[in-house]
Amino acid sequence: MTDVSYHKPVLLNEAIQYLVTDPNGVYVDGTLGGGGHSARILQELSGDGHLYACDQDEDALAYAGERFQDEERMTIIRGNFGYIDTLLPKRVHGRISGMLLDLGVSSYQIDVPERGFSFQKDGPLDMRMGRLQASTASEIVNTYEYEDLRNLLYEYGEERHSGRIAREVIRSRPLETTAELRDVVASVVPDRFLNKSLARIFQALRIAVNSELRMLKQVLEKGTALLADDGRFVVITYHSLEDRLCKNYFRTGNFEGRPVKDFYGNDIRPLSVVNKKVISPSEKEQAENPRARSAKLRVARKIPASGAAGETGESASGKRSETKKGGSV
Repeated sequence: MTDVSYHKPVLLNEAIQYLVTDPNGVYVDGTLGGGGHSARILQELSGDGHLYACDQDEDALAYAGERFQDEERMTIIRGNFGYIDTLLPKRVHGRISGMLLDLGVSSYQIDVPERGFSFQKDGPLDMRMGRLQASTASEIVNTYEYEDLRNLLYEYGEERHSGRIAREVIRSRPLETTAELRDVVASVVPDRFLNKSLARIFQALRIAVNSELRMLKQVLEKGTALLADDGRFVVITYHSLEDRLCKNYFRTGNFEGRPVKDFYGNDIRPLSVVNKKVISPSEKEQAENPRARSAKLRVARKIPASGAAGETGESASGKRSETKKGGSV
């Protein structure tokens, strides 16, 4: 198998419990990665069920291609989940029983210096989730004007030292490696804030390079349209920006979190929140897997067109009767 190491998937049991409600159904793993969640989904499916799994990372695709090479119930697709409507065959549009997204950068990507995702490892300022993308972190760091760079660091990183850092980055150009960027940030941020500031700066650049928030908005809207009635949307987030988008969309059907009502005062929204309280990893999982510490799991169910838009939740497992066949997809 390809020499790639992936860590244990986050919130594995909880995600699959909420996702798989029909073992004969059609499911989508929009963030294949090392295939941890996909493998568990397949364990829950019957011979008539099917899983479509996509990723834009070449290493992940090669690894999963070998891991699941004998699995006939699975189709692996190369692409960004933001284009999920074009990645999936039209015959399954409107028939998806559940869609899973495990957002953010994978542990493998962080651990490989050449990918440029970590300020703890020296590598090129790359940060591309898929290597076919043209833009890199180096391009942003070395070409953005002060106002654009400061705003990017503040909006995507929520970094309060964004102005000071942007000014020093421009003064220190050109910057080619993660170590050089780390040293620039360290020169203007007090030691007691340094690690958190570095994490925010690298997060902001990664989000910008990969258009993460735009892609998330697209997959939430397009994915909802692809779900069958009562189909599940399960999302694991890792920072407040992406979590806020998911929370607002699941609750109101828009990203501003603004309730929309019809003439009679009923809520108009495509989804119903399943877990009223966000699900976090147990203390045991957080101790065993540091990546899980900031994870949040949110679940929503597609409201049938003829259903009541005002319904708000279900039981913890929310299992439905097994009626729909997912074979021949």
